[in-house]
Amino acid sequence: MSRLNPFSFGRVPHLRESGPVAAEVIQARRMMLSLLEYTGLTIDDVVNTPIAKNIVLGHFKMRKEVARRCEIVDLERQWSRP
Repeated sequence: MSRLNPFSFGRVPHLRESGPVAAEVIQARRMMLSLLEYTGLTIDDVVNTPIAKNIVLGHFKMRKEVARRCEIVDLERQWSRP
């Protein structure tokens, strides 16, 4: 009885049953492909060479930081409009 939903008599969805959102997976893949294209490395280079892995990781972190800063600036512009 503990797994029944009192409103629809079906199973209650659990967190582990739900998978990742498809849009998040696509964005991560696009970001990785664009980073590999920008650095001129292949996925085999990144997996097998620690230096290449550090290069891609550094670019990834920098890209995320720039995206965060852009969001902050956009929000500040929206809030401070006269």
